[in-house]
Amino acid sequence: MKMKPSGTELIPLNIPTLSGREWKYVKDCFDTNWVSSVGSYVDRFEYMLAEWTGRDHAVATVNGTAALHTALLVAGIGEGDEVILPALTFIASGNAVRYTGAWPVFLDVSAETWQLDPVMVGQFLGNGCRKANGQLINKRTGRRVKAIMPVHILGHPVDMDPVMELAREYSLLVIEDAAEALGALYKNKPAGTHGDIACFSFNGNKIITSGGGGMLVTDNLQWAQRARHITTQAKADPVEYEHDETGFNYRLTNIQAAMGCAQMEVLEDYVQTKRAIAARYSSALETVDGIVTMREASWARSTFWMYTVLINEGQYGSDSRKLLSTLSDSGIMCRPLWQPLSRSPVFKGAHAEKIHVSEDLYRKALSIPCSVGLTEMQQSRVIDVLRSGRLSR
Repeated sequence: MKMKPSGTELIPLNIPTLSGREWKYVKDCFDTNWVSSVGSYVDRFEYMLAEWTGRDHAVATVNGTAALHTALLVAGIGEGDEVILPALTFIASGNAVRYTGAWPVFLDVSAETWQLDPVMVGQFLGNGCRKANGQLINKRTGRRVKAIMPVHILGHPVDMDPVMELAREYSLLVIEDAAEALGALYKNKPAGTHGDIACFSFNGNKIITSGGGGMLVTDNLQWAQRARHITTQAKADPVEYEHDETGFNYRLTNIQAAMGCAQMEVLEDYVQTKRAIAARYSSALETVDGIVTMREASWARSTFWMYTVLINEGQYGSDSRKLLSTLSDSGIMCRPLWQPLSRSPVFKGAHAEKIHVSEDLYRKALSIPCSVGLTEMQQSRVIDVLRSGRLSR
């Protein structure tokens, strides 16, 4: 980022707000000496996520990527398998699939919601796959298609009903990546409650944070038990240190969980604040030529985790990258959306269908400041620069 103008306050993109009982709970960890990966706050944090989602079981992990990796493993995804996921998502979704030896299949997103397009999923399954010996085989790669991973990006849920219908029709597992969607609702049910298993992230820029951390939730007792087992080094005998499979050091610390508990207590307040910020942006920017504001489907409650606009260069007079530079020069942090994963050399060999909408969003999208703690004055500065398209003075 370029240096901000002298005397101008830097407006961050999306930073944590710690306004509840975080210090009280973390201090309790210090006072009682329970600071590592066991302690009452880990159990409490898991209970709070299970309760909020309505799931039977929750298992805390060190981060959202670890939760995804663990979820894939306990669901039986492995070498030679394929998992359908959107091309437009953070790379962790695809990386977690590769950790297991499986391969992602990249499909496009909907132009209306920017989420995985169920129509594209149906076309791929119907035309690009064949059934053989009780398995669904990708005609192009010859690999087994085992699961769908809907990724609820930017705080907005995927249209899950048609995804679940396709999963049932083709006997596929559904592993929800809800890392960015805690607090979002799909038809009045929390994101992460529709598939077989779901994962959340509590990274520092998420709607609530534990400084890091993740969580998987499921109604499958065996999966939850195995998740807890393999995230603690698969220790079968705690006295003799017998380990019955390859495990991982994926457990969350009690200190982080203490932060997470305090943040969970104010989740709904934060959701409403984010939605108010989004509403003001949309109202102020929807009449600006060349700016397309963030949408919300009629069946969704979005958290607008990362408020994002599209910049149509011909109408606006500047493309998204030039506007990014203008905002940066004015001391306003922003970022483009992720490059479609189908472009990434690390996924060479993965199947990708035609990715038109994701490419268009990548070129046009810009995420702008939307922290829970964003002030009206800060938001006004952002709006002024976006309206003018030139440096704020």
